[in-house]
Amino acid sequence: MSFFPFQLKPMPNFVEFLNAEGTLLPHEVQQINQEWQEEKSSEAELEGGILQDDALRKSSVLPIYPGEKMDWIFQRMNGVIAQANQYYNFDLNGFYEPLQLAQYGVGDFFDWHLDFGTGASSNRKLSLTIQLSEADEYEGGDLEFQINNKVVKAPRTPGTAIIFPSFIMHRVTKITKGNRRSIVGWVSGPPYR
Repeated sequence: MSFFPFQLKPMPNFVEFLNAEGTLLPHEVQQINQEWQEEKSSEAELEGGILQDDALRKSSVLPIYPGEKMDWIFQRMNGVIAQANQYYNFDLNGFYEPLQLAQYGVGDFFDWHLDFGTGASSNRKLSLTIQLSEADEYEGGDLEFQINNKVVKAPRTPGTAIIFPSFIMHRVTKITKGNRRSIVGWVSGPPYR
């Protein structure tokens, strides 16, 4: 059997996820938290035509669309994503879905999943989440990654962005006390090839 190598550029700096502390300043975290409107929120949905599945995900979300009031958050995320993409070198086109302001209350969770899949999610390349709640405001609710045979917890510092490839397995553990709030978003690009 012969071995015929492709001429591929290696990615020596690849990491499963990145932390960008101070992505949002305390007054910006407060400003985003003030956007939460319980009456306008909805139960989080899943991809693939499944509206809800309480066995996999239970939380509330409120979409954040670009516009005069919220453009600054998309611009900030663009800068963070551009820096993070130095580790991945993905072809990225931008945000093709609204950001989500997500809230997890007692009993809420999102079990192990990928952000990459079929349909609209097939174009997701990088996922990001920004912690908005203080770590002592809730118990449980850890963002965790499955890295080989280890489970690794993301930091819980408000204003910290966590960026990772959308094909990395992750979850949010069940909230046992308080509320956890975060921003969630996905950056899309052309299909992997």
